[in-house]
Amino acid sequence: MTNEPVKARSTLQKKLFQIIFMADTTAGRIFDIFLLLFILGSVIVVMMESVQRLQAQYGDVFNVFEWTFTGLFTLEYLLRIWCSPQPKKYIFSFYGIIDLLCIIPSYIEFLVGGGHFLISIRILRLLRIFRIFKLVPFLHESRFLIIALQRSRRKIAVFFFFIMLMTVVLGSIMYVIESGHNSGFTSIPVSIYWAVVTLTTVGYGDIAPITPIGQAFSAVIMIMGYAIIAVPTGIVTVEMNRLRTSTDVSIRECHNCGRNIADEDAIFCKYCGSHL
Repeated sequence: MTNEPVKARSTLQKKLFQIIFMADTTAGRIFDIFLLLFILGSVIVVMMESVQRLQAQYGDVFNVFEWTFTGLFTLEYLLRIWCSPQPKKYIFSFYGIIDLLCIIPSYIEFLVGGGHFLISIRILRLLRIFRIFKLVPFLHESRFLIIALQRSRRKIAVFFFFIMLMTVVLGSIMYVIESGHNSGFTSIPVSIYWAVVTLTTVGYGDIAPITPIGQAFSAVIMIMGYAIIAVPTGIVTVEMNRLRTSTDVSIRECHNCGRNIADEDAIFCKYCGSHL
């Protein structure tokens, strides 16, 4: 796929490519923000639809929303292929595969049934938010610990973001396994609540799987929980050790912008350019 030739594109295709694929422009940023809102909306609709009371009362409304979102995501996927200079590279890329997986469940449900609640996989598309993160200014730094947190905050954010994704996916899987067995997994939100309680090793015990497959799956989640707990602490500890052992432990405050500078040999503030 790396040897795919770049196809000739019209002016419209080049413009759409800048809007859809680039987050550095105003139009691209606005497009990504609206896309993220649509993704969140579609996932919320699927979750609410799994609640029987809401489904019985607003089933037709949920159906309209679902096919509206599916149509928009299908159009976006086709536009990405159409305006991409290397369509095959996009189709077989990580985001291309995720984009396809996000629209397939609706059509599977329409044709054969049984795959509707797997639409919640769309939340994986929220990974695109990291394209916008680089446009957010850094938080104000203050003390030694804050600098360590600031340096590791992206890693921690990625970690917690994937934990959120895991709870949605694991809860959805457990709902599929246990639904219909009177084990308390009455909806996807309830199953996600159970996944959070189990993954964090809290274990209230108010909901528990009763099928052998569900119990085996919950055991795997419990073991994963012990491994996950140590990750944030380890990330911050590593950054603090780097600060202690490096030569940039001398922290100075910029008189112009008020930010702390941890570079010992810095002459000018790296944020505002003022002389230190």
